[in-house]
Amino acid sequence: MSMPHSSSSTTSSNTKRKEIYKYQAPWPLYSMNWSVRPDKRFRLALGSFVEEYNNKVQIISLDEDTSEFSAKSTFDHPYPTTKIMWIPDSKGVYPDLLATSGDYLRIWRAGEPYTLFECVLNNNKNSDFCAPLTSFDWNEVDPNLIGTSSIDTTCTIWGLETGQVLGRVNEVSGHVKTQLIAHDKEVYDIAFSRAGGGRDMFASVGADGSVRMFDLRHLEHSTIIYEDPQHTPLLRLAWNKQDPNYLATVAMDACEVIILDVRVPCTPVARLNNHRACVNGIAWAPHSSCHICTAGDDHQALIWDIQQMPRAIEDPILAYTAAEGEVNQIQWGATQPDWIAICYNRHTEILRV
Repeated sequence: MSMPHSSSSTTSSNTKRKEIYKYQAPWPLYSMNWSVRPDKRFRLALGSFVEEYNNKVQIISLDEDTSEFSAKSTFDHPYPTTKIMWIPDSKGVYPDLLATSGDYLRIWRAGEPYTLFECVLNNNKNSDFCAPLTSFDWNEVDPNLIGTSSIDTTCTIWGLETGQVLGRVNEVSGHVKTQLIAHDKEVYDIAFSRAGGGRDMFASVGADGSVRMFDLRHLEHSTIIYEDPQHTPLLRLAWNKQDPNYLATVAMDACEVIILDVRVPCTPVARLNNHRACVNGIAWAPHSSCHICTAGDDHQALIWDIQQMPRAIEDPILAYTAAEGEVNQIQWGATQPDWIAICYNRHTEILRV
């Protein structure tokens, strides 16, 4: 792994490819994610963070000849998106869909210049009340499954139908497969595990300070993997992409990331605590079981090698500082393992690692 830096812009044929590409959006950014399709290499979706009803989602793409990002599609979104994900379709066999969470879960079909709204998934049909969604996850093994987490203490597993009938437009719809009370308080994040086939296991974190694991085949009970000693709310969780025994979580206003091993519940196997302000994002490497990236309000994105666990992990192996702002989002591209994307203020940057 090399330290990201901007290359000189010479015109000689042996110019090293740039290490950083930057895009400035028209508004502050919060949510962001990489496209997964192999034919759309450097494509990302960005969600605005404007504290009013009218927000935007923008799809941007890097032109590798000009080394510039450009907006391919921009569309309206009610309220800021709490998360954006593209369908985990690494072979390009499904419709080109992305999902957003906010007041509800919405499915969109990407296009240039127009992205089409496909459907809204609302589990509360007979009420004007809506419990906002804090996060969601799209199942990689079965892209017809999406799990959402909500401030109403529940997680909902949705089944998607993408109606792949030849000769007609794909209609996307969804139905509730199951809804469960997952925590005693608000649920802040949900993530499917790759364990046991990768379809049925998921975990959630919430305001009660616990990490809980569920199995869609046995929803009558859950397993508490970890509880914060002070019952501080846990805001994020992320499963290791290569070794399903490990997951990472971060508590509210915490400067450290906790690594857990599901085989040793309730005892962190590592604490990554080089950040000098609260951590906002965690992303495991898509291609390596021992690398994880963390980002926070100290303007830093740090990459860690956790191979020596359970010995203490003292320092990251790579540090990048976003001079102008607090890093509020980080994503490590599943089909682009050499690139990490971060958001701060109105900017998205992709960094070669």
